[in-house]
Amino acid sequence: MTAKTILLDGNSLTREQLVAVARQGLRVALDETQLKRVQRAADFLADKVSCGEPTYGVTTGFGSNADKLLGAHRLRDELPGGNPDKPEGTLLEELQHNLITTHAVCVGKPFAPDVVRAMLVIRINTLMRGHSGIRVETLKALTAMLNADIVPVVPEKGSVGASGDLAPLSHLAIVLLGGGEAFYQGERLPGAEALKRAGLSPIRLSFKEGLALNNGTAQMLATGALALDDLEHLLELADLAAAMTLDAFAGRSGALRPEVHALRPHPGQVDTAAHVRDLLEGSTLVDIPYHLVPRFKQWTADSWTDAADQALTFDIGWDWVPANQRHGREAFYARFLPFRGGKKHQPQDAYCLRCMPQVHGAVRDAWAQACRVIDIELNAVTDNPLIFPDAENAQFIEEQVISAGHFHGMPLALAMSYVKAAIPVLASISERRLNKLVDPATNDGLPAFLTGNEDGTDSGFMIVQYTAAALVNDLATRAHPASVYSVPTSANAEDHVSMGANEARHVLEMMEDLGHVISLELYTAAQALDFRQAMLNAACRLASRGDWQALAGKVSNAPREGHPHYAQFVAEVQQLTQALASVGDFHAGEAVRKAHDVLREHIGFMARDRAMDGDVRTVCELVRQRVFTA
Repeated sequence: MTAKTILLDGNSLTREQLVAVARQGLRVALDETQLKRVQRAADFLADKVSCGEPTYGVTTGFGSNADKLLGAHRLRDELPGGNPDKPEGTLLEELQHNLITTHAVCVGKPFAPDVVRAMLVIRINTLMRGHSGIRVETLKALTAMLNADIVPVVPEKGSVGASGDLAPLSHLAIVLLGGGEAFYQGERLPGAEALKRAGLSPIRLSFKEGLALNNGTAQMLATGALALDDLEHLLELADLAAAMTLDAFAGRSGALRPEVHALRPHPGQVDTAAHVRDLLEGSTLVDIPYHLVPRFKQWTADSWTDAADQALTFDIGWDWVPANQRHGREAFYARFLPFRGGKKHQPQDAYCLRCMPQVHGAVRDAWAQACRVIDIELNAVTDNPLIFPDAENAQFIEEQVISAGHFHGMPLALAMSYVKAAIPVLASISERRLNKLVDPATNDGLPAFLTGNEDGTDSGFMIVQYTAAALVNDLATRAHPASVYSVPTSANAEDHVSMGANEARHVLEMMEDLGHVISLELYTAAQALDFRQAMLNAACRLASRGDWQALAGKVSNAPREGHPHYAQFVAEVQQLTQALASVGDFHAGEAVRKAHDVLREHIGFMARDRAMDGDVRTVCELVRQRVFTA
């Protein structure tokens, strides 16, 4: 067995392994010891059938037909005119064959190959537990189909999540019988042709094997597990986008401190705060004094006199606060110089920045809860009836072949409902940060819509926020839980169902738009960060030349020479000059810089309006490919 092969034993499959097979094409192998348990259950079932024991789904019909016992021969053969469509094999084999062929009735576009491959892995793994009655040769045939990369065509819609994912799993199994359709080497083919090209042959089902193949939670589990893999990445990326935004705001880090979160230690909250602190490590933007941050001013021809600065396309400025306007704020101005630039003189940031650990963390906790449920389900037996061939002191077959409800998807459905509700929350706070960056009333001195707009012709990043807002609304309207609305099936024999297949599918579909919202925040934050760093470093260069008068020229409300406040103004602007000159360079945290550099390798700074559709496609694709590391 190679490093690219996952050993399945029914007990130890992990989400990481599932994703590796589904999305990276790893092969699977079957544990030989566990195969003995598989065969033991199949042999037990065959023995009971030979003894004439009535067994649900083996010698009886299914669902509301469970009260119908199969006879020794087909009554259809005695109909007037006989039975022109007499199938091969016994009634018991026909029962299993018909279960698959009549249940493959899903509609909609086919699931992506990674979902179908995940479904196959899950089904194989649960059958390896040895409580389903499937034969080893049938299980090996299913495994061979997966390893040959035959991907059955499974339309997305048709499962109610109990009795498991009957219809989609039937689409999965029908190819094994030579029916249905499958993708093979990029081509959509009849199932029999796909098997033939891969060098495989159709199989005939034996006792209970149809039930074993289509009775379980594999669709909802596959889509749920893949969605959680996506969400794990997007949670990390949301933290990165938030850190870049916080750097672009020259924001405050107090709300991230560990002693703060020790007082309310929700795990996701604590982890998020720690992660964002790590991302901001090395930043000289966060927590800088208010007075050092200039505000954006539109460029004019006389904005800059030094040749090194004349390439700049913006101007900067502050307002000086005279001494007679500082009453009641003496303590503040004892710490901070009396210059109002871009940062508001307030000790806390907006909720979208300050409450980021609480919001991201709550979503992270929803993800963790769903992971706990998924991890259990990956190695659970979810079909029916369950076979216990070695049950001690069993007197009747009902004590060894037990009808139960493990196919019911409610544990998964409710876990996915929790995640589904969390997705718009993460998207919404991301959009609020994006909006704060482009709004001149809230962006702490950055240019309106992050563009210079000297001639009034530029929209900058204005409509990027519109798109993010549309996505957030779309996600919110899709967040209604499917799990709360059961529609009975099978003539009310299945009178309460989970709708977990719809729930998990919705969550997986929503991941794309969540990724788009976070992509748009990254795109916007990078532009804002460029402006913030350029403005601050322009101020530093001006100060480093030692000409306080040049810096004073950027200050509004300055008194004229001879005014009673002039000497105080000169002393204070000289202090500002010294403070800026001592910084040297303003830059973001190391991890934020790396992400910014990656983005700038593909998308340039937008100095003037340009077509942005290519930029948006590029950043969304970079996120989809998981190029950014956080």
